[in-house]
Order: sequence, then structure tokens, then C-alpha cells
Amino acid sequence: MKSEDSVLAAIAGYVDTLSFVALFGLFTAHVTGNFVLIGAEAAGFGQGVFMKLMAFPSFVAGVVVSSVLVKSVEPATPNRAACLLYALQAALMLAFCIAGVGVSPVVHADSMPVIVCGMVGAAAMGVQNAHGRLVARPGVPNTVMTGNVTQAVLDAIDILSPQVSADARAVARMRLGKMLPTILVFAAGAIAGALAYRHVGFWALLLPFVALIWLAFHARGGQMDMAAPKAASTTATDAATQRTLASAQEQLRA
Repeated sequence: MKSEDSVLAAIAGYVDTLSFVALFGLFTAHVTGNFVLIGAEAAGFGQGVFMKLMAFPSFVAGVVVSSVLVKSVEPATPNRAACLLYALQAALMLAFCIAGVGVSPVVHADSMPVIVCGMVGAAAMGVQNAHGRLVARPGVPNTVMTGNVTQAVLDAIDILSPQVSADARAVARMRLGKMLPTILVFAAGAIAGALAYRHVGFWALLLPFVALIWLAFHARGGQMDMAAPKAASTTATDAATQRTLASAQEQLRA
């Protein structure tokens, strides 16, 4: 699906920003920001250091469970694996929503229910980060935009540079065409996540939950679509083989 990366990037920006504004600066989609915040809070800037520490093993747990789940599937086709990971992330996203609604209004960063809420969110986004590594498909990273922005700037320089060959500019233009929409929808998702939390609180997480369910059903449908041509091809091959055998038998009788 061509829009898959865009949908996932929007989810990452949306959830990461929502968790940041709702849970005292917690990043759920990547651990780099949490390491920076832990360092800052160790020096007395900010609050909620224990929640950010606990987000790391939760993120890792999401990655581990995703890996075990994909490797346990036989046969592990890309569509089937994607469907399972989308379903797992959707379940964790719904749990994140319910946990957030349960702790609202969030007042104390060191409250155990609030910490558990952040851990569930980190696990959900750990699944999405693992997804891009476990399921082989063409696409660009959709949870962290640092590398995408760097590559997009380099590609833009190559496109504008007269010293770059026409073939290299064509490659840069094609790559930029794939990365730029992902960057833009991540930014749009980040804005939408903050605004949605302002108006409806943690209920806003129902939107990425629905999007993940839609992606899971789409992946499942893609698997069925792939199976049908394969079955048709097998039937055609069998029929051709039978015709060849019948022709050979007639020649032997003659």
C-alpha cells in the first residue's frame, strides 16, 4: 500500500506528541529523546525521571514481543506478519488510551498508574519501530525523522547542483519524493496529536487505534489477494502439465 508509510508516520508524530504533552515530556516513539530528558532531569531540570527510565524496558519489550511473534508465524509472509504487528500495536494503543483515561487528570509524574500508562505507550511504539525492521517492504523510516530530514536536504542539494549527473539527480528526485510526504505527515500528526489531547484528552488515542485496525485489515486483504493469483497460477501450471503428459502418451501409442 503506497500510503502505508504516511499513515504510520502520522501515527508516530501524533502519539509521540500526545505523550509528550500529557506525560511530562515522555517520548514514546523513540528512546533518544528520553535519554536526553533523563540527563536533564538528573541535573534537576524537569520531572518524571522514573517514568522515562521505565519507558526504555517497555519499548524493548515491544520490540522483543514483535520479533518473537513474527518468527513464530509459519509461513511468515510479509502481509501476514504485518497484519499481526498492526493488530498487536492496535491492542496496545487501546490499552494506552484506557490507561490514560483512567489516570486523567495526570497530576503526579511519579504516580504508579501514570508510569504504567507511559510504559504501555512506549511498548506500543516499540512495536511500530520493530515493524520496519521485521517486515521486508519498500519504504522509509516512519518513527524518527532525523535521518529522513538529513537525506531530504542532501537530495535537494543534489537536485539543485549542476555538478551532479542527470542520473544521480533522477535518483535523488525519486528518493526525495518518497521521503518528503513522510516528513510532512509526521509534522502534521504531531500538531494534530497536541490539539486532539487539548480537546479530548487521552480519548484522542482512539484515532491511531482505528488507523491501525484499518492497516491490519488491509494487510490481511493483501495476503488474500496474493494467495488468489498464486492458486490460479498453480492451477494453470497443473493443467499445462497434464496436457503435456497426454500429448506424450499419444505420441508413444503412435
